[in-house]
Amino acid sequence: MEIDIPEVRAEVEAAFARYEQALITNDVPVLEELFRDAPQTIRYGAAENLYGMDEIRAFRRARPSVGLMRTLSRTVITTYGRDFATANTMFHRDTMTGKVGRQSQAWARFPEGWRVVSAHVSVIAEE
Repeated sequence: MEIDIPEVRAEVEAAFARYEQALITNDVPVLEELFRDAPQTIRYGAAENLYGMDEIRAFRRARPSVGLMRTLSRTVITTYGRDFATANTMFHRDTMTGKVGRQSQAWARFPEGWRVVSAHVSVIAEE
């Protein structure tokens, strides 16, 4: 299996960047589009465990749209073959003094494009 095929990695990087832009602008339709619409899709958030796209969709639609700006660091996107990838990043928000957020996503290619099939967000004390 080839790791980090340049054109595949570029596709996932573009999808990840699109997701990040949608996240900080609270573009709910794009956020929903980029998560696979399936009961198997899981998102563990900083304060919630969401099983299936119905729960993820309800969370996204109810989430406050303020204080979403953040700065990313140490982002690592790795592709495995042509149809699977992981994206991991750390993030900082002005409202999280002394803390750092961590985000991991598993992306899979479907006929409709790259979609997140599993995600985990957590916040810890910054070292």
